[in-house]
Amino acid sequence: MRPGPLTSSLLLSLTAIACSHKAPLSVSPSEPRPASVRLDFQPPVDRLLTETQRSVRSVERRGDTLREEVELTTQTRFTPSEGGWLLAQTVPRSRLTRNGQEVPTGVADVLARFTLQAWLAADGTFVKLVAPEAAQEALRQVAPAGTEAGVLERFFEPEALETRARREWEVKFAGLFQRNLVEGQQSWVVDLVPVGDSQVAYVLERTVQGTRDTPLGDAVVLGLRCLDAVPEDAPDALWEAWVMAGRPELTPGVACEGEQLVGRGRFMPVSRQLTVRATVAGEAWTVTTESRAEGLQEEAR
Repeated sequence: MRPGPLTSSLLLSLTAIACSHKAPLSVSPSEPRPASVRLDFQPPVDRLLTETQRSVRSVERRGDTLREEVELTTQTRFTPSEGGWLLAQTVPRSRLTRNGQEVPTGVADVLARFTLQAWLAADGTFVKLVAPEAAQEALRQVAPAGTEAGVLERFFEPEALETRARREWEVKFAGLFQRNLVEGQQSWVVDLVPVGDSQVAYVLERTVQGTRDTPLGDAVVLGLRCLDAVPEDAPDALWEAWVMAGRPELTPGVACEGEQLVGRGRFMPVSRQLTVRATVAGEAWTVTTESRAEGLQEEAR
């Protein structure tokens, strides 16, 4: 399982969004323009980044509510590689609870036995996974043959693993690095959230809201919300994000809110929280994902 690294209900005002992007507002000479901030991709070297991750899914069906919660601890290292960066991430701890009761699974053993490695370009662009077949090798060491093993094999299949890893990285960071960001600036990326046998699709809109001091340094603050449709007069960048994702059918009525903090000066995924709500096949789903950096530990050479 790729560590993942998911409101009050929001109804999208398409008119307001469209109008806000038709043309820049005129600013009189006496009005200060928004200050820009630079977000460069400079990962910490020879440091171990520890994060806590949590995902909570609840579904209401026929008057009953099922709640599942996954908690992970991830440890990540960045190493210069081929003009870019090698990200190596392990999951030393994970657990699943269902309606408050811990559920034993073989997934925790699989996660603890392999290292997810991704090659990133110098500017932070996701390039590819390195040796993704290591996940299936770890699975063969802990899972006996059978129906459940078959499901896990498909989940950890190299192509599926890379697709999820790429989407998670791009949803969190694509379009943010190596550029000047100003307050109010927006960017878009398509995201998919599995719900039961289906999935919820939406366009995640990220809005720069300024900067904030944190215990891990100064960070850029991004407000998060999702769009359930692409307006005909949407900005070109919004159309492009949807087209590049394959023009997926977006889930009607999906709504979300959240916030993401990304460190300046040195890459640091300070924190992220996003709650998505949607109704699929008559079932009301709520999915909340949270992550938080606990700190950096210097590694001995």
